[in-house]
Amino acid sequence: MGPSGRRPPVGPGGGQLPGAPTRSRPPTAPGGGRPPGAPTRNPARTTPAHSPLRSAAPSGSPLLPSRDATVPSPGGGAPTLTAPAEGFRRPAPQPRPTDLFADRLLAVLSGQRPVHCMLRHTAGRAYDELAWLAERGPLRARGTRPVVRDIGYYEPRPGAIEAFARIGAGEQLRAMAFRLEQGPDLRWRCTAVELGGPRMPRADDD
Repeated sequence: MGPSGRRPPVGPGGGQLPGAPTRSRPPTAPGGGRPPGAPTRNPARTTPAHSPLRSAAPSGSPLLPSRDATVPSPGGGAPTLTAPAEGFRRPAPQPRPTDLFADRLLAVLSGQRPVHCMLRHTAGRAYDELAWLAERGPLRARGTRPVVRDIGYYEPRPGAIEAFARIGAGEQLRAMAFRLEQGPDLRWRCTAVELGGPRMPRADDD
């Protein structure tokens, strides 16, 4: 019907007369589709190309927290840093000075190390006594490496240790005694060393 409420004139056969106004219809694209830019009735809901989850994390990074990420404390306090359980290692125990010096003295007296390696680990007459003993090779044994069997010690005063050890070299068993003193720098040094047998002569001996 026209704007006045009347139907437009109809021609023979039910067709519309030429020149009569026609109803306006939206233009259609070739092939019956919609023209470019025309909105669809029910547009499909799509996820934005850059969602908040994607934009918050850098490319290639996992969305799950790492093992050493910060975890809030239950009481609402400052977050704590969780470390991997396998990465925790206890510090290695420090060797006792008696064990350390027994091995050092044995290495020199058996010819495994030179005497001068004990220069900074000795004080007083200990270096001369050690050099005198090492020349005679008292702990050198063929085919058998000498080892420290056991060690005993006592402390006559703070900062001083009197130690004695049994050295086994094959079927041979020798006794070794040495004295350690702790200096102002808190380092231990050997101040005397002896083996069972002849001793180094002293200048004041008759």
